[in-house]
Amino acid sequence: MPRRDTMSSIRLTQYSHGAGCGCKIAPDVLDGILAKAGPAAGHKRLIVGNQGREDAAVYDLGDGRGMIATTDFFMPIVDDPFDFGRIAATNAISDVYAMGGTPVMALGILGWPLDKLSAEVAGDVMAGAQAVCRELGVALAGGHSIDAPEPIFGLAVNGLVDLDKLKLNSTAKPGDLLFLTKPLGVGMLTTAEKRGLLEMGHHGLARETMLKPNSIGVKLANVKGVNAMTDVTGFGLAGHLAEMCQASNVMAQIDFRKLPRLAEAESYRRQGAVPGGTLRNRDALGESLPAMDEAHWQWLCDPQTSGGLLLSVDPAWEDDVERIGREFGLSLQSFGVMKARQGKVSIEVVG
Repeated sequence: MPRRDTMSSIRLTQYSHGAGCGCKIAPDVLDGILAKAGPAAGHKRLIVGNQGREDAAVYDLGDGRGMIATTDFFMPIVDDPFDFGRIAATNAISDVYAMGGTPVMALGILGWPLDKLSAEVAGDVMAGAQAVCRELGVALAGGHSIDAPEPIFGLAVNGLVDLDKLKLNSTAKPGDLLFLTKPLGVGMLTTAEKRGLLEMGHHGLARETMLKPNSIGVKLANVKGVNAMTDVTGFGLAGHLAEMCQASNVMAQIDFRKLPRLAEAESYRRQGAVPGGTLRNRDALGESLPAMDEAHWQWLCDPQTSGGLLLSVDPAWEDDVERIGREFGLSLQSFGVMKARQGKVSIEVVG
């Protein structure tokens, strides 16, 4: 997709205290908020609600299909307004793909500091989102905007899924192999960029990763042996994998050497370009993630924005998953295995 020319002097990341999915409230804090809110109103056709940590809600349409509903928004993770809109839209739509669905419609969510940034810049953000929605066949049909102290943008997205192909994060099984469709390291690279550390040749790495849609999820939904699926975003790989393990009553053993990573991010990690959300994610995991080398947990807890799909796959279907990966230009390799749960630990790391 061609990039749109924007005002080169605009640096959106300087207008917000956080960036991308790293803005997320930590999981343990969120649990407290939801507990205070009390039980949600139910509906006989609501088959996935907020009782667990699924990627979206699902409503049974009564004809063998479900309607997926999700929302996601955040503060700028890149300086370019058009790219911010593209990344925010790609990220929001991902939750539908993570459940095996096809996104069909979206509404925009815009908070904008009009006393600091012009309406023209906000228009560039919207144009970026519209470009992604057109590419993915999603109708951006309206939305809501407010005057806000910091720029915020995202989408509320609806999608459709055949209920017999619906993928959840709570259905992983012991013996399953683990796959990730995008490399880790986006949080480190974007933090390095915000601090002015990024080398010239590395400026497009995070953006290219974040802009790759997770549309592979639609094809993976056809694979019976994909037992569980979710996307990796602000809680990092460890956070989202722990959610899958806890919901499925299993534990994961991962080989750090096989984790897909943006190798260029390691030098910035060593320079201290570690997002604030990384430590929050580590603290929130508690005993779920045992003590380990600093480099290991900083990679595992690195907040991803528009991250990849995390798959838990029956070994008999490994070849099918790898074949679909190749169709999408991906070389997928298992980096771990699910095991029977023992105690409070959700993730063991070797390598």
